[in-house]
Amino acid sequence: MPTVDDVQDALSNVIDPELGLDFVELGLVYEVEVDGGDVHVTFTLTSPGCPIGPQVTEQIKEYVGELEGVENVNSTMTCSPPWTPDMMSEDAKFALGY
Repeated sequence: MPTVDDVQDALSNVIDPELGLDFVELGLVYEVEVDGGDVHVTFTLTSPGCPIGPQVTEQIKEYVGELEGVENVNSTMTCSPPWTPDMMSEDAKFALGY
């Protein structure tokens, strides 16, 4: 059975193509829920008008779905709360000069 940490590790493969950093480091993953083989990921984008939402949804399903024990992957994109650069990890802030 996957753990939240396993899912977070898998989500580190989801890369923002404009910034070149992963969604976890950017603070774009708001919540991960694991219930047996069912995984739900709540995420956001750097801006509400960002066109990569469908691409991100597919990548989440792909990478998380590869984990042993995962049967279903669902994701929800939210804009609440709005993302700010303060949500990034210290490594991401350093990489982007923030």
